[in-house]
Amino acid sequence: MDLILTLVSGIAWTVVYVEAIRVGLRDRTYAMPVAALALNFAWETTYAVRDISVGISPQGVVNVVWAVADVVIVYTYLRFGRAELPEFVTRPLFAGWSVLVFGTGFAVQWLFLAHFGVHDATRYSAFLQNLLMSGLFIAFYVSRQGPLGQSLTIAVAKWLGTLAPTLLFGVVEDAPFILGLGILCSVFDLAYIGLLLRPRLTRLRSLPAPSR
Repeated sequence: MDLILTLVSGIAWTVVYVEAIRVGLRDRTYAMPVAALALNFAWETTYAVRDISVGISPQGVVNVVWAVADVVIVYTYLRFGRAELPEFVTRPLFAGWSVLVFGTGFAVQWLFLAHFGVHDATRYSAFLQNLLMSGLFIAFYVSRQGPLGQSLTIAVAKWLGTLAPTLLFGVVEDAPFILGLGILCSVFDLAYIGLLLRPRLTRLRSLPAPSR
């Protein structure tokens, strides 16, 4: 069961990252909120390096794949992100802001690691930043006034990719804190899926009824 849920999470989040790269390049934007991207990039880089140094494991392989995919998503942010900011944000300001955001992402991960140790830090930081991402995706939709740089594939895969470790750590390993965070993630993820589905449902309702 542990291996199955780990693989489901790994595959689902890999779909999120591949689709985020595709959509970002297609729409000439970035497809993951930058604060969540910074935390994710720092988490996956930190634990991919640690896992490689310790030995090969299923989660370690997954972390390496995610870290490589994150590099490309970071590229889309650096390539297209400034265009979505006000004109007074010059290239030096954008560069400085980006360094601050991504540097903070690494600092937060390392503080979790120093305070909680590997076992708890990996879980607590992952679920907290996951909840942040869930909320920021909704803010993404609102700020962009639609699904630019977003897709239903990302939304559904993100939900499933979070649900699997919620069941693994929250239910199988009986961790109420993780279970609570995972449930909150699902609430936000399902709300986001609903936002992306709404235009499709509206179009379906507007279609003329078939004649008899």
